[in-house]
Amino acid sequence: APFAAPRGMVATWVGHATVLVQAAGLNILTDPIWSDYASPLPPFGPKRAAQPGIKFDDLPKIDLILLSHNHYDHMDLPTLKRLWERDRPKIVTSLGNDTILKAHGIPATALDWGQSVSGAALNGLAPQAVIQCGSYEHCPDYQVHVTRNHHWGSRWGADRNRALWSSFVIETRAGNIFFAGDTGAGDMGWPMQARRYGPIRLALIPIGAFRFWKGQMRSDAHIGPLQAVDVFQRLGASTAIPIHWGTFRLSYEQWDTPPRMLELALRCAGIARKHFAPLRIGQSLPVPTVSAVPIGPKRCDDRAIRALE
Repeated sequence: APFAAPRGMVATWVGHATVLVQAAGLNILTDPIWSDYASPLPPFGPKRAAQPGIKFDDLPKIDLILLSHNHYDHMDLPTLKRLWERDRPKIVTSLGNDTILKAHGIPATALDWGQSVSGAALNGLAPQAVIQCGSYEHCPDYQVHVTRNHHWGSRWGADRNRALWSSFVIETRAGNIFFAGDTGAGDMGWPMQARRYGPIRLALIPIGAFRFWKGQMRSDAHIGPLQAVDVFQRLGASTAIPIHWGTFRLSYEQWDTPPRMLELALRCAGIARKHFAPLRIGQSLPVPTVSAVPIGPKRCDDRAIRALE
C-alpha cells in the first residue's frame, strides 16, 4: 500500500470492515481479518468470497488497531495474534473485549463510550515528551475516542452483550478519521456525537448485510445504503469509503446490491459519487483534505424511487 506524506492520508480497502489507513506516519488497521472463515468452527460458517486486498506479509508495520466488537467477522483472533507477534501494535477496543484478547495473549486498551486515550499514553510517554519531539516514531501524537453506535456482541450462546460494541474517532495530525464499526441505525444520534470532535476527513461506513428477509431494507444490527448516506451527512464528513460488503456472505442481498443502491441513494441526496464511492478490494484512495460537501440537484426520478423501494 502507498505511504502517506506527513500531512497526507491514504486508505486501502482490504475487504469487509478491514481498512488500512496511513495518516501522518501512522499505520492503522480497522477490524482486521485475514482468515478464510468468519466462524468459531471453520470450515463451517461464512466463507470468504474475496481474498484480502493486501497479502498479510505485504502489510506495513501496524501501529494501531481499532477493534469494534467481538463478532467473528470483526474480532478474528488468528489475525490479531499474527499482528501482535509481528508488530506489537496498540489495540483499542470497547469494554469487555480486552478480556477475550488477554485470554489469547493479546493485550488491549478497553474503554467505555465517551472515553479517550492518547498515543502518548498508549506508548507510555509523558505528555511533555510528545510536545517536545519531532518525528512520529518518537512522537505518537494521536487521540482515539471510543464513540457510540448501535449493535450487539456475542462469541457463543450464553455471552450475549457481555462485551461492548463501538465506533471510533481518531484524531491525527493529518485530520480526523471516523470508523463506524458494525452498526444499525438506532436513534441516529451517534453520528452527531462523533462529529463534535472536529471535522472528519475520512469516514468508514458500512453498507452491506442489511437484508435478512424479503423486502427488508435494514436490520436493527446493520444499516443499508440509504441509512449510510444519512450517517455520512450527519457526520459532516468530507470523504467516505463504504465497507462491510462484498467479502463474506452474511445476508441475502446480491453481491453488488449495496454499491448499486448506494449510488441511487447519493443521487437522491444530491451528493456527488466521488465523496462516497465504493472501492475495489485492494484499491487505495488518496484522501482529499477536509472540505464542505456541496449538495447538488437531487436526481431521484421515478425509476430510482421504485428501485430503492
